[in-house]
Amino acid sequence: MKNRLYYGDNLEILRDHEYFPDECVDLIYLDPPFNSNRNYNVLFKSEAGADSEAQITAFEDTWHWGETAEDTYRDLITVAPEKVSTAIEALLNLIDRNQMMAYLVMMTARLVELRRVLKPTGSLYLHCDPTASHYLKIVLDAIFGVENFRSEVIWKRTSAHDLSSKQWSAIHDVVLMYSRSLDWCWNVNYMEYDEEYIRTGFRYKDDRGNYSADAITGGKAGGSEAYQSWRGREPSRGRAWALPGYNRLPDWIKPDLPTKSKWDDLGIHSKLDVLDSLGMIHWPAKENGQPRLKRYLTDARGQIAGDLWTDVKPIASHAKERLGYPTQKPVALMERIIRASSNKGDLVLDPFCGCGTAIAAAHKLGRKWIGIDITHLSIALQKYRLQDMFELISGEDYAVIGEPTTVDAAVALAQDSDNEGRYQFEWWALSLVGAKPVGGQAGSRRGKKGSDKGIDGVINFFEQDDKGKPKARKVVVQVKSGKVKAGDIRDLKGVVEREQAAIGVFITLELPTSAMLKEALAAGNYESDFWNKTYRKLQILSIRDLLGGDGLDMPPQHGTFKRAARQKSSDGKSQQDLM
Repeated sequence: MKNRLYYGDNLEILRDHEYFPDECVDLIYLDPPFNSNRNYNVLFKSEAGADSEAQITAFEDTWHWGETAEDTYRDLITVAPEKVSTAIEALLNLIDRNQMMAYLVMMTARLVELRRVLKPTGSLYLHCDPTASHYLKIVLDAIFGVENFRSEVIWKRTSAHDLSSKQWSAIHDVVLMYSRSLDWCWNVNYMEYDEEYIRTGFRYKDDRGNYSADAITGGKAGGSEAYQSWRGREPSRGRAWALPGYNRLPDWIKPDLPTKSKWDDLGIHSKLDVLDSLGMIHWPAKENGQPRLKRYLTDARGQIAGDLWTDVKPIASHAKERLGYPTQKPVALMERIIRASSNKGDLVLDPFCGCGTAIAAAHKLGRKWIGIDITHLSIALQKYRLQDMFELISGEDYAVIGEPTTVDAAVALAQDSDNEGRYQFEWWALSLVGAKPVGGQAGSRRGKKGSDKGIDGVINFFEQDDKGKPKARKVVVQVKSGKVKAGDIRDLKGVVEREQAAIGVFITLELPTSAMLKEALAAGNYESDFWNKTYRKLQILSIRDLLGGDGLDMPPQHGTFKRAARQKSSDGKSQQDLM
């Protein structure tokens, strides 16, 4: 199956059995948007009628009860499994028709489909916060079954900072893990030891380095010899001499050990003799103290990860991986989940993929992936990220489904007023030339009206000044999905002059008129001494041109969103260096 990005409502896409047949996904991670910072009284304030419906914008950071939520609720009551309909009816009686209930209803419909597409060995991780986690757990119990609840992970995402708060500061998120069945994929994960644990746990030292002294007695009998004294020392009362299995011994000692089959045939005293001859037994200073097995810090894989994650730090303001997306999660968080609950070659799905962190982590770890998002802004950001990190090209290395591929489809997108088509078309068109939207809010389906000053997008590039130092320049982009005229080009010329931009680009859904082309031609050229090339000062690109393969003519080395760091190969060089 080819890696894919889908643009659109994830409920409609998930219900399409051609896209998602039953039991086709190995791991699901979702971080649905929800504004828990709003006043609790607002979240639980009853909403009814058409007024609230006018405020609905799917998957934004607030949810409202209206016709869509009401229809989804009735659909769940009538066609969902009995336990699901019972749970959602009980929640409505408890919570009433408000933002919280709208969120739960819309999430329930999607979680039902997500369980359907999950393989029997698969798991689902739902990222949320304490505002709604307890309600979501009830929903998940009803959908997956209480016996398939696996873990409630607490991730410390920040530190306490609100001095004026009259309650405990909210510093954690919740990640709920459910499996599809009782036979789920699981790989043990390890956390790095903290300094205090290293200081106290690995307090002994010899020529090989710091080590801990682990007990070599256990409760299970290993034959009569296991209960007998060894080197004048007795095992503890009721216990026997015991050692970890051959495969758990450090690799560096294996050449000095017998083969595994011969090792397994040795008695416990003989095994202890061999390990002692190799310096692996710690003898305490106390005369009758128990001998112990040395476990060196350099061999330790780390502490087995539990359900409290304090070692995965939030993305710092100046971190290389920060892309400016408000709900962006650390790659390390995604990697831990993906490593634990999937294997190489497995398929990972993120139905609210945002800026694509789960997608990027899945690709980095050798998994296949599918992402779904309802804004072209997010899809564009993910395309840039995949190209920057892995040199993946949309349409070649992965498919993007739901983007217009014809002029008619572009017209339909622009005219889809129910889904903020004006902004969706604008963001999609900007992505065709690699421009960063101006006024676009990540995670939102709406732009900002009246604040762009005639600029819909910007592309940055660098020239060189007289002293040989980099000099930042920019290209400004306008997008029009309606009627166009020569006056639009004159306006763009004024914007270019005002912004002191190098080039102005006009993207139009309609074909440009001859008067528009003449105006653009009359604007003259931009001369690049550094690149030793001339570029048209004003350039007009129709959607037909762009879909046909034509593109913007400008200096290279340009950027859009903050670039994701390129992934390193095993020898530390970037893929770009290797090229």
